[in-house]
Amino acid sequence: MPLYEYRCAQCEEVFEVRQKFADEPLTTHVKCGGKVVRLLSAPGLQFKGSGFYITDYAKAGSGAPKTEKKADAPAKTESKPAATPTPSTT
Repeated sequence: MPLYEYRCAQCEEVFEVRQKFADEPLTTHVKCGGKVVRLLSAPGLQFKGSGFYITDYAKAGSGAPKTEKKADAPAKTESKPAATPTPSTT
């Protein structure tokens, strides 16, 4: 049975109700009698079985942006040995 989320317009309470697909949506809040609106929320979905791996799903804390290398930074070049000074003849 699906779990639906509602918000009351009068008291602003958000609550969940288990209802059948065939049930009519609620229109009034049981506690205060205010008008309610059904909220939309993303379901938790995880595919299981062959072809789906645990590594296909985001890990905890992976929402932070990763640092990237700067494109405008000068590229490293192979270092050349320092030139030895030539003795001057005077």
